[in-house]
Amino acid sequence: MDSEKVAIFDTTLRDGEQSPGCSMFLTEKIGMARQLELLGVDVIEAGFPIASEGDFRSVRAVARECQTARIAALARTTEDDVIRAGEALRPAARSRIHTFVATSDIHLEFKLKKTRKDVIEMTRRAVKVASSLADEVEFSAEDATRSDVDFLCEVFQTAVDSGATVLNVPDTVGYALPSEFADLIRSIKSRVVGERGLTISVHCHNDLGLAVANSLAAIEAGARQVECTVNGIGERAGNAALEEVVMAAAVRADKIGISTNIDSRKLYETSQMLSSVISFGVQPNKAIVGRNAFAHEAGIHQHGVLSNPLCYEIMTPESVGVPSNDIVLGKHSGRHALVSRFASLGYSFDPEEINELYSRFSELADRKKKIYDQDLIALLPGRTPVAIAA
Repeated sequence: MDSEKVAIFDTTLRDGEQSPGCSMFLTEKIGMARQLELLGVDVIEAGFPIASEGDFRSVRAVARECQTARIAALARTTEDDVIRAGEALRPAARSRIHTFVATSDIHLEFKLKKTRKDVIEMTRRAVKVASSLADEVEFSAEDATRSDVDFLCEVFQTAVDSGATVLNVPDTVGYALPSEFADLIRSIKSRVVGERGLTISVHCHNDLGLAVANSLAAIEAGARQVECTVNGIGERAGNAALEEVVMAAAVRADKIGISTNIDSRKLYETSQMLSSVISFGVQPNKAIVGRNAFAHEAGIHQHGVLSNPLCYEIMTPESVGVPSNDIVLGKHSGRHALVSRFASLGYSFDPEEINELYSRFSELADRKKKIYDQDLIALLPGRTPVAIAA
């Protein structure tokens, strides 16, 4: 039986760009949008048109450029916002207005200065207007995980009655735990969605380092769209990382039971492209696309990987677009890795030579943090490499 599809909604160009140091020029946004479409993203959130003239132009340019991905524009639940979003999306082959309003009491009291009744009416008006300006409407309840569940479901029901077909449940401040987030999704599915053809979406932030875990818990509870960003960039500690969600679903398909339209072989190049556009790259130990994700220095690990990569790699580097794994030589490395590296350089040794060579290598590794090929060759005075077959 085919697995169920989960749509990937990428908000790198909107929520991701709001992160300090992640601003992009128009040409860069267009280039990233092209890459996201090649990657197989289902929905590209291109910006917040009313925020600035630059954001409006960006949304319009991306809407004109992309033909297969659905293009979304963000709007608050005000008529001006929604109309501006609709104008920006006019060139889109497939358009979506994504309108949102806060539903938690703390946001209503201190930010919106609105009553619950006001929020219901704002939702009704905004979704109705949006429905007349785009192919589909997504409605988000900001700070959903700190909202009263009864009121949250009432707002979602209002959005559905007014024309929304995608209901987004944001963990706006990264507050939820996976078990309680899954319970919330199940509650919304039971009380609002039922058997209707509506999509539950989730948008998780990483303030407690749980954005991907919460997204996966939501999928298991019935969510069928995940909002995420390349490299996990975004406000504060960032959003759920697209590459982590996608590869978790692929590697653990036996448990999660869903699939996506993402071409995972393009994940690394997409990550690298984003890093070249913004002012920083990913941390070395970042899952999937970090420099060390497929690197091994410990001798036991190196021996295992050289014998069979599955010993320490649950996915192949090639499956995410990384050319190969990396056996890093250092003071934790063992004989197998050292012999393998020398073999790649064209040298072979008998067992006695290996022991002597490893002793000299260990002394060097204690003095030097990074070992280069020329350092290894310097350990071999008078030796010439054997011929390596083509």
